[in-house]
Parts: sequence; C-alpha cells; structure tokens
Amino acid sequence: MVLFLLLIQLLFILFLIAGTHMIFSYLNIFFRGLSFIVCIYILNRQTKYAYKLLWIFVILLFPIFGGIVYVFFQTQFTSRKLKRQIHRANLRYESLFSPDGNLITNFHDEYRDNLPLINYLNNYAKYPVYKNTQVLYCDSGEKFFELLLEALEKAEKYIFLEFFVLRQGEMFDPIIDILERKAKQGLDIRLIYDDVGCFTSLPPNFNRFLEEKGIKCLVFNPFKPLLTSSQNNRDHRKIVSIDGKTAFTGGINLADEYINAQERFGHWKDAAIMLHGMAAWSLTLIFLHMWNLEKIKQEDPLFFYPWKKSNGEFIPCTVKSDGLVQPYADSPFDSEHVGENVYIKIINNAKNYVYINTPYLVVDDALLNAISLSAKSGVDVRIITPYRWDKKILGIVSRSYYRHLINYGVKVYEYTKGFNHSKTFVSDDRVATVGTTNLDFRSLYLHFECGVCLYNNSGIEKIKEDFLNTLPVCRQITLRDCSRNTLQNIVQDVLRVFAPIL
Repeated sequence: MVLFLLLIQLLFILFLIAGTHMIFSYLNIFFRGLSFIVCIYILNRQTKYAYKLLWIFVILLFPIFGGIVYVFFQTQFTSRKLKRQIHRANLRYESLFSPDGNLITNFHDEYRDNLPLINYLNNYAKYPVYKNTQVLYCDSGEKFFELLLEALEKAEKYIFLEFFVLRQGEMFDPIIDILERKAKQGLDIRLIYDDVGCFTSLPPNFNRFLEEKGIKCLVFNPFKPLLTSSQNNRDHRKIVSIDGKTAFTGGINLADEYINAQERFGHWKDAAIMLHGMAAWSLTLIFLHMWNLEKIKQEDPLFFYPWKKSNGEFIPCTVKSDGLVQPYADSPFDSEHVGENVYIKIINNAKNYVYINTPYLVVDDALLNAISLSAKSGVDVRIITPYRWDKKILGIVSRSYYRHLINYGVKVYEYTKGFNHSKTFVSDDRVATVGTTNLDFRSLYLHFECGVCLYNNSGIEKIKEDFLNTLPVCRQITLRDCSRNTLQNIVQDVLRVFAPIL
C-alpha cells in the first residue's frame, strides 16, 4: 500500500509540474486542505494516542493523499456492518450468561480487594462471575493436549472448538479422528478457525474436508485480496467447550509446535486453563455468539445450557466451588478494550507483586505507565518475554520498551530455552488471568480475544509456581544490555512509531 501511494503521489506531482491547467493546483489545495481537516479530526477522536500519532505521520508522509486514505479506511461498509451485527448480538446474549438469574451480588470480605475488577467485568463488560467451578491450570501444551483428549472422549452432546491456528500433524490429527467419531455418534461438532491465521498452515478448502467428516465449519473473516481494514480483525481466540460443562482457553493452538512435537523457535512455552462447572457455560456462550454472528436464522443458545431439565426447568450445578471464576471476551468493534482493562486493573490493584508472561511487549502509554507506576510504587513487577521470537520485527520493538521499564524498577527476563507464548498475569496470591491476549496492539485492539480471571482460587498458586519455576531458565535483562548498540536503539525507536500496525 505504501509503495502504491508513493507512486500515485509521484505521478500527481509530475502532473502538477507538467500540467498547464489550473485544475491541478486546485486539486493540490483541496487534498492538502482535506488532510489538514483530517488531522484536526484525528487529534480530537477518542482513540489511542499511538494510532493518532501513526495516522498523522502517514498524512505528513503523504500530504496529498494521506487524508483520503484515512477517510477510506474509516468509512468502510464491511466494518460498519459487522459492528452493527456484533452490537445486536451483544444485546441478545447479555442475559444468557446467567439464564437462571443466580448472579453473585454479595461478596465476602476475602474478595474485597478484587471488587474493582469483578465489578468492571460484571457490571460494564457484562461478563458475570461464577461459583461452582473447578479450575485446572496447564503449564505446557503437552499437559493441555493430554487433558483435551481425555475431555473430548467424554463428550455426550456437543463439542465446540474455536482456534486461530490449525495445522495437521501429531496434535491436530488425533483430535480430528475423535471429532469424526463423535460426529458419527450423533454429537453436534462445530469448529471455527481464522482464515488468515490458518492461511499458510491449512490446505485450500479444508473446511469442506472437515464437513465431509460431519464436522460443521465456520471460516472466520475469509481473506480477500482487497484494501480493506476489516482484514485486520482476526479471531485470535482459543476455545474448546464440551457439553457446556467443561471448557478450555489460553494461548495454545492446535499445531505441533505447541506440544514441542516440532521445533520452530526452540522450546515452546505456553499455558492454558481448563474449567469444569458453571464458568464453562460462559466460554460456550462466547463461542455461540461468534458462530451465530452472521447467520440469518438465529438458534436458541439456551438449547445448549447444560443445567436444565427437558421441560426447561433449571437445576443447580453441583460442582464444588473453588473461589470465583470470571471468563471474559474482547471485540475490536466496540469502544471497550476489555483485555487491556483487565491487565491494567490487575497492575493498578497490586500491592506486593505482579508477574507477567507475554510473547510480545509492544504496548501503548496506558499500559506502559501502569506497569512503570506500579514498579515505582514498590510493587515487585516481573515480566518474562521470549529469547527467540517467532516474529523478528516484534522482537526488536519489544526490546525497545526494556530501557524504559528497567529504568523504573521493572525486572525483565527472556526465556532462554526458546519462545514463551504464555499470556498470564498473577498478583498478590489473590487474582490471576489466563487467556489469549498478547501485550501488543493487534491483540489488544484489533483481534477478537478471550480470557479467564481467577479470584482466591487454587489455580492462582499454580500460575505463580509456573512463573517462578520458569525464572531459572531465563536471562534477566539489564540497562547495560539495552545500551550496547546505539544504532539498534535508533532502529527500535523508529519502529515504535509503526507499532500499531506490526
């Protein structure tokens, strides 16, 4: 796109030089005036500062056509149509997260410190908090895979899966076999996968291959070779729901590198979480929300609700409570950055420590300031990133943030065994989250994401243990490491301008 704009602008300038008609001068004045008006509009928009900076930089680079490009990207019909569909679906699904009406409204003193985050997700983002849920934390893809196979075999009514990356091999092929067998037994088997996420990992028309096996498929946002902003909005979620009673989410996709059956960037470190009980219904509903998004004929999600009799009467869930569990989801088509706000709330409420696993560290001023302020306030803030990166340019930009954070007391580590793909936050032995949201602009603002918050739950200690057990195979980064190469620092600073589109 940049090369195309440069060519068009160059041709336009040549026309201005060679042209004998005043129309070229008038067009020049018109386009520059439009770009100026667009810059004023961008500065006054309720959006992230980094995006404002990027667009103004583009307009300065292309003063004649920059404004036209912005108008083109902000007024596309496909994005506005999808935004309306999601808004209608949100209203339709809002009351279904707790269909029996048994919302938790009274909290014991042990949850007092967690109330700001609980209330934000419950009252504003509309994702309720649940009791009657058991949690099992998976500190590796291998453990997740083992638990997933066991759970799939126990399915009795339906299996729903939603993933960003699928790749045939030692991990995905056995799962396909189970899904095919379960479909023949009459179970409702559904799979959503992102078209761009699987663009190079799956053969063409793979959805037809699965549908022939009885597996219903939805390819999310199919790639089209058009200049459209909606192609940025990918389904980055990882969800498995089995009968609405057991569910998984986290960073793990269904491809061999996630269980280290194939080495791509050294040892692959990842994390996931298994829910059994009431909170699993929330992830089920998040899946159904996406599945029915563009369908003309809407199905009744309560048909899949596991805790009711055949006559529709609700029955209590008998799973023993283990603290509180609060799944949540994030969409790029609203003004609410749920994933980012969860992270900021955990950081701001920390009193003793915050431990963070993330594959990327490319954040805006809000998160950067929250992390820095927490460390400056005496909180033990530690972050583990990869030593080997799957995307080199994101690795370069991630390291550009080290200097700022370390200078304010944040301890930054790199996972020396390979690639750390975990997305976990844990704080003060009382709150943690495991999910799909990376600390980068695409994940925080452009993708569909999801996660699970735990409060005073036994899984919190397991997440903390996993972090501390990972530190011995990490290298702590120092300020000296960040200042060794002046040219590299300059390149990093320049690339940070383009962080929102990396």
